[in-house]
Amino acid sequence: MNPENSVEEGLLDNTLRPRQVDEFIGQRRKLDNLITYIRGARERNEPLDHVLLYGPPGLGKTTLAHIIAREMGVELRKTSGPVLERKGDLTAILTDIEPHGVLFIDEIHRLRTSMEEILYRAMEDYQVDVIIGQGVGARNVALDLNPFTLVGATTRAGLLSSPLRDRFGILLHLDFYATGDMVRLIRRSAGILGVEITEAAVRSIAARSRGTPRVANKLLRRVRDFAQVEASGSIDDKVAEMAFSALGVDEEGFDEIDRRIIHVVIDKFSGGPVGLSTLATAVMEEKDTIEDVYEPFLIRQGFLKITPRGRVATEKAYMHFKRDKEKSSGSLFKGKEQG
Repeated sequence: MNPENSVEEGLLDNTLRPRQVDEFIGQRRKLDNLITYIRGARERNEPLDHVLLYGPPGLGKTTLAHIIAREMGVELRKTSGPVLERKGDLTAILTDIEPHGVLFIDEIHRLRTSMEEILYRAMEDYQVDVIIGQGVGARNVALDLNPFTLVGATTRAGLLSSPLRDRFGILLHLDFYATGDMVRLIRRSAGILGVEITEAAVRSIAARSRGTPRVANKLLRRVRDFAQVEASGSIDDKVAEMAFSALGVDEEGFDEIDRRIIHVVIDKFSGGPVGLSTLATAVMEEKDTIEDVYEPFLIRQGFLKITPRGRVATEKAYMHFKRDKEKSSGSLFKGKEQG
């Protein structure tokens, strides 16, 4: 249920990824605005203003970057923040971009400060500074770049430095998808995969997809496997329920890690508050994974809340997991600020 992608899943997702604007489902108002910006730039024969796409993983940031390049009629160059370690690597990429081209930097919040400083001038003046020569004879030369669009994607916009964030003219926050959009998306994906699926099964998968297209496509592929091996190949609600039971995905879309997080907060820390570092250690997951992947969904669904002192389980969490709040509060582990 983790919306992060493995290499194999990334290849499969490319098959299901929308390639045109009219194929993209969800985020309609934001997408309509983006298309207006793109058409305005094309009519003026200018590059599109720099775009920052931010929100939880699996909502379509990479897909939108591809669509932007396709709508602009230009090449998309892709890289990621952790990969860019040397100034020469970023300079080489910037100098090789075609006029009005699109450079996509995933996980842009993980760029090194030295890389950000190169982007400041590149984004504003379409220039990059290069040092020619060595020692006392070295001199700084400004190389002109082709006008281009930087598309940055991040799950944590707050970690971008203010100078970098302020240079993006278009900021688009992608939110979790409504159930109706998820239903349409699953129908589309099933059609591409050539899978027969009933309406009841479509809605069952949609309800467990956490409002995230990548999770929906993962679930659909896993349910397809069960349908192929255990049934006739077509997916109905009985096959879907059998697959969900085997996968450990409940009617709320919770998987093992979701349940472990809530159980730890309630059972070990009396419902909270508990700090992120302590919670991560208790559930044996990375802090960033909990904060970026699991917490947004749990908070959105009303099972967890963040207070100044730490994470706290809500009344809804106690009810869903059939826990007695009074008994929990009497645990030997008293909730306090942790880590």
